[in-house]
Amino acid sequence: MRNLYLQLLLTFMKIGAFTFGGGWAMISIIEREIVDHHKWIEKDEFLDLLAIAQAMPGILAVNISVVIGDRLRGVKGSLAAAFGTILPSFVIILAIAIFLTPDTIKNNEVLTRIFKGIRPAVVALIIAPVITTARAAKINWKTIIIPVAVAVLIYSGLPVVSNPILYIILGATGGYIYYTHVTLKQRKEGEQ
Repeated sequence: MRNLYLQLLLTFMKIGAFTFGGGWAMISIIEREIVDHHKWIEKDEFLDLLAIAQAMPGILAVNISVVIGDRLRGVKGSLAAAFGTILPSFVIILAIAIFLTPDTIKNNEVLTRIFKGIRPAVVALIIAPVITTARAAKINWKTIIIPVAVAVLIYSGLPVVSNPILYIILGATGGYIYYTHVTLKQRKEGEQ
């Protein structure tokens, strides 16, 4: 790998420039570039880094670029990847702010149609990583009840059960207890 910093910068600039819809829409493109195309990390490690990025405060797209850059080249790698992710959006928003006013966008039939056409593509870009992440996490018809129930409870708006932090803590605690129990059971079976 000749200049990995430059490759990180350019790769994340390409991802940042051509992805609409935010962090979730970027995940499948980031995975394809980082795991499949460049082969910098394995798919399982990418999913672990994605989980870390989701747990961090801030924008998911920047977080995932930071953890991948850090994994590959430390702090300098995370800076290169983060800068690559942020720069295209910054330039595009700056150009829009300079050349287009909100009234111009609303009254321009071509721009309105372009944005309406982008919407279905953004939905597909968001659904794709949800499905691949669910497969990698081995979510099946038996375990789908957990994310569906959590989504319904959060969406319900009830004050006690609509706080996502509650489910993060419950999920972490449940996962720790379950995997500790499974590991202990496997050790006992291995000793016999």
